[in-house]
Amino acid sequence: MSSADQPKVILAYSGGLDTSVILKWLCEKGFDVIAFCADVGQHHEDFEAVKAKAVSCGASKCVVADLRKDFVENYIFEAIKCNAIYEGRYLLGTSVARPCIAKEMVRIANEEGATYVAHGATGKGNDQVRFEMCAQALDARMKTIAPWRDAEFIESFKGRSDLLAYCTKHGIPVDAKPKSNYSIDENLFHTSYESGVLEDAAATYEDSMFKMTVSPQASPDKSEFIEVEFVKGVPVKLT
Repeated sequence: MSSADQPKVILAYSGGLDTSVILKWLCEKGFDVIAFCADVGQHHEDFEAVKAKAVSCGASKCVVADLRKDFVENYIFEAIKCNAIYEGRYLLGTSVARPCIAKEMVRIANEEGATYVAHGATGKGNDQVRFEMCAQALDARMKTIAPWRDAEFIESFKGRSDLLAYCTKHGIPVDAKPKSNYSIDENLFHTSYESGVLEDAAATYEDSMFKMTVSPQASPDKSEFIEVEFVKGVPVKLT
């Protein structure tokens, strides 16, 4: 099948294990895969390395979109204005970023002539709904591929060992660092952790988890007062 005959898919790509396997798997299924990375302010992310990995895994190209300004002005500020806090403490940092990312993914799909979008969200979480509902709302013609709900994919990859074996078979580079004991999501608005060892109520945090702040033990002994000035619900000044 020539590249002109291949159906195009825009894959939301992080460079991690799951989406790298998904990228290669989609290529094997006959898709022309365009990887898409959203820069929403992840800490110390090497997007050039992510782009190189995407292409090495079989993507025809990798598009990195700087969405930081759009994310802050049209999503974070709007959330702050309406005091969007879930159950009194969670600032919705993950969920508020998904429509911003999905909007750009659909825009790129239309620009590239792609009729599919794909993601690596699990089949039991909220992200799959956020991505897919946003895509359908923005372009009802767009079809979504969700491998973690695909019976063939799930049968082939029953756990991390199967994913790693697939990487070895296809020469997909894998991070040598051991897998974290939890899942991480980060952007300009927040850093959140979930699952893994954190499902144990008796487990405590690790110092390495503090990226935007420091642990209480490492914080100054003397308190400090700050003032945040708001104009029409938007923070504009810090003193």
